[in-house]
Amino acid sequence: MSQITHLPAFKAYDVRGRIPDQLNAHMAYLIGRAYMRVIRPQGRIAVGYDIRLSSPSLRDAIIAGLQAEGAQVDNIGMCGTELIYFAAAQSGMGGGIMVTASHNPKDYNGLKMVREQAKPISADTGLAEIEAVTIALMREYPDTQPFSIQPVQCQSVDLTDAYVDKLLSCIDISTIKPMHIVVNAGNGCADPFFDAIAQYLPLLTFTYINHQPDGNFPNGVPNPMLIEQQDITSQAVMNEGADFGIAWDGDFDRCFFFDDNGQFIEGYYLVALFAEHLLKKTPNGVIVHDPRLIWSTLENVKRLGGTAQICKCGHSFIKEMMREHDAIYGGEMSAHHYFKDFYYCDSGMLPWLYMLEILSQSKQPLSKIVTQNMQQFPCSGEQSFTVKDPKAIFDQIEDLLAEKALTIDHLDGLSMTFEDWRFNLRSSNTESVMRLNIETRADNELLIERLNAFSSLMINQY
Repeated sequence: MSQITHLPAFKAYDVRGRIPDQLNAHMAYLIGRAYMRVIRPQGRIAVGYDIRLSSPSLRDAIIAGLQAEGAQVDNIGMCGTELIYFAAAQSGMGGGIMVTASHNPKDYNGLKMVREQAKPISADTGLAEIEAVTIALMREYPDTQPFSIQPVQCQSVDLTDAYVDKLLSCIDISTIKPMHIVVNAGNGCADPFFDAIAQYLPLLTFTYINHQPDGNFPNGVPNPMLIEQQDITSQAVMNEGADFGIAWDGDFDRCFFFDDNGQFIEGYYLVALFAEHLLKKTPNGVIVHDPRLIWSTLENVKRLGGTAQICKCGHSFIKEMMREHDAIYGGEMSAHHYFKDFYYCDSGMLPWLYMLEILSQSKQPLSKIVTQNMQQFPCSGEQSFTVKDPKAIFDQIEDLLAEKALTIDHLDGLSMTFEDWRFNLRSSNTESVMRLNIETRADNELLIERLNAFSSLMINQY
């Protein structure tokens, strides 16, 4: 035990691992205690859990650990991550913990933790200290030593009505026109909360797919980035003649869209679309975006008189910069969308509500709206490559292309801009994987050429 210096389940932004070897009730109990010792919250702690079969026992263990350190706990029940953000942002709350592994395989689970006002806890802002205290507690409470991890009775809180009121206050319901929408909850947590919102939108018609929460994930893990999961929603949109489709991951903090032709829309183009919509509501506002793909976002923000702030990828960085600049919106191409009106947090429900406003105000279908951006700034989508030596790749590419580059940036990986194209290349924190994004100015042939060149280089190095 004294040799342990790192727990594999602790990542840069949250805790995630296989059940039970990397994460279990014993460890969750100790993490709850460590959270209290490190964060020292001044207020109640909200705890919720997703639909995974292991989540209730982890929830009980977390609550027991929090209570062992003197916490007063609000049990939010089964919910999505954004309900913990909502809860933690309320008066009198000191923080929150969500039991979820989002889109990971069903034998995984995890924890997302926030402070008061739903401020994120990452490795740089407390998570590393929580890991260190957890390791110390493991020596004090080895899993071979019997002790109680049963929580005492705590307050159960149903926030659904208040949460729905908050979301609906962000849009003008009176402007919403009749539409048909395909909804794929992936058997995750979205179902009851989507229904609670939808009841206030009587002009809409819905076709439901995998709507019933089921931790067995009978239709596959709720990960809309998987092609097989996208095909289900896409086909339903085409079969139903729907105006658009929505799909969520397991804890519905990410929302994915399909246009009226059933085409999956890259998250990049949605960042530009939501930035445009929210700048019309709040002129001269600040928009925060990640550095992977940027030209479409910059074009829309500049055209509408807003200010764009580029930010390192990751929810803690985005939220911190949004607070610093009082930004109205932050977007990542990974389908995380952050809103000032939702405590600078990411929400998987607000995006589709804003999409209703966008389409109600537009005379064009969603396919026409996004096609213009896609044609003007075609992109590769994120491409992943396994390599032997990421640093050698970075050095080789920069040396090879530096002479012709207009700009070179190391904010997050390597970004290089040329007259008609640009790219961002990032490496994984945990494995020898590099992630590449390329975009061009209305030149699909150049996009394919550049992607093939990068692919050849990566494959040869591997």
